[in-house]
Amino acid sequence: MGRDEQFTIPAAVLRGFDAGDDATREWLSTVPSVAHDLLRTWGLRPEGEVRSGEAGIVVPVHRADGTPAALKLQVPRAETRAAILGLTRWDGRGVVRLLDSDADRGGMLIERLHADRSLDVVEDDDDAVRVIGGLLARLHGVPAPDGLPRLGTIVAGMIDDAPEAMRILDSADRARLDRWVRTVDEVGAEPGDRLLHWDLHYGNVLAADREPWLAIDPEPLVGDPGFDLWPALDSGWSVDPADADAPRIVRRRFEILTEMLDLDRDRAAVWTRARLLQNTLWDVEDGYTAIAASAKTVDDALASFVAVG
Repeated sequence: MGRDEQFTIPAAVLRGFDAGDDATREWLSTVPSVAHDLLRTWGLRPEGEVRSGEAGIVVPVHRADGTPAALKLQVPRAETRAAILGLTRWDGRGVVRLLDSDADRGGMLIERLHADRSLDVVEDDDDAVRVIGGLLARLHGVPAPDGLPRLGTIVAGMIDDAPEAMRILDSADRARLDRWVRTVDEVGAEPGDRLLHWDLHYGNVLAADREPWLAIDPEPLVGDPGFDLWPALDSGWSVDPADADAPRIVRRRFEILTEMLDLDRDRAAVWTRARLLQNTLWDVEDGYTAIAASAKTVDDALASFVAVG
């Protein structure tokens, strides 16, 4: 990008970004200039539609040698630094490749994938979930770097936060939440040491050129692989929790994933309950007063796999 060229992020993109806290609002006010500086520093030429999503803002670019890439901009905080750490360690194995980064300014230069073709387009659900299983196996097989959040710490925090949430829920939901806490507490002493993605749902798998499918938008975490299953179990059908076929879908996906990853199903079901607990605590923090219907569906569908609780 030439010194005198101007780059702007469309106002509609900035307005559409979830500015839920002061740090994000402050970042949004500076991100156009940050993008301009990084484009110049890394010798990038912007092209195509600038997009925004839950994880950040993405600018399609070409590098100086003509290679297509994408400039991803996120709020520069712990989660962004964790993403850079994880992507650096994975080095493109099952996941989008990180080409350059600036953690202090929340910038990542990543390889260009096919943003309009996610795993959601695959008609055969068994094929789709096997793609997830294959990617998770590769991601989990890479040793975790130092400096990432650890599942044991997260579990301890959830157990501490659960009593406050129980005061907000009705009696039936309190009983369910208490059951999750008790079963999760039983495995919390062995939280695992694998490098997890933490958010590998169907929409976070995109078609690529160097491989058929690659993961994007990781939130790297060190822990038990069973904690990484819920996003795939929940994908798609959860927009309609009343879908009568949802329990069968959940069980089928769970069976495929646990077989591919060689996981103990009882333990994996308990760690999936830990994800349901985590999501519910986040919901309560956001003002919800009931456990989400989709979470209850997943919990009930996996009940036969849990030996306790």
